[in-house]
Amino acid sequence: MDRVTGVTEWLDVVNEHDEVIGTVTREDAHARGLTVRVINAFLINPSGQLWIPRRTAHKRLFPGCLDMSVGGHVEHGETYEQAFRRETQEELNLNVDDLPWRQIASFGTRDGLSAFMHVYELRRDDPPTFNPDDFSSAQWLTPAELIRRIEQGDPAKGDLKRLVQLCYGVGRA
Repeated sequence: MDRVTGVTEWLDVVNEHDEVIGTVTREDAHARGLTVRVINAFLINPSGQLWIPRRTAHKRLFPGCLDMSVGGHVEHGETYEQAFRRETQEELNLNVDDLPWRQIASFGTRDGLSAFMHVYELRRDDPPTFNPDDFSSAQWLTPAELIRRIEQGDPAKGDLKRLVQLCYGVGRA
């Protein structure tokens, strides 16, 4: 159940080919370690810096951790792009139709990530007015600066370092 809306979130469970094989609640998916679909996006400025928020302390997963600019589950029956549009509006109060954006990658569990995901990039000069229920603060960091912060112990959401390595070619092990 979503903590803010109180509505049960239903997700599609997918196989190793990203084909839907079932439907499950978000809580059940996490508890059972099932493979689901997610979207992630990075807001990038003309200097090549990523807008990296810090999750609020009350988040159930990864509280207080650095995060992608936008991230969320693809809900049952939703496309990756529909989820990207919805999550960007919910988390950053931005309509993607008002910004230049593009899909920059598509990954799966074989890439060392926790789910199947499409990754998007949004271009913007100034920081968004983010949702305070999702994020407590944010800052612009280059991909290399972000990787360095994570490697120095700044707590980060599970896939963040790997995703930046894959998408921006920095800090690859």
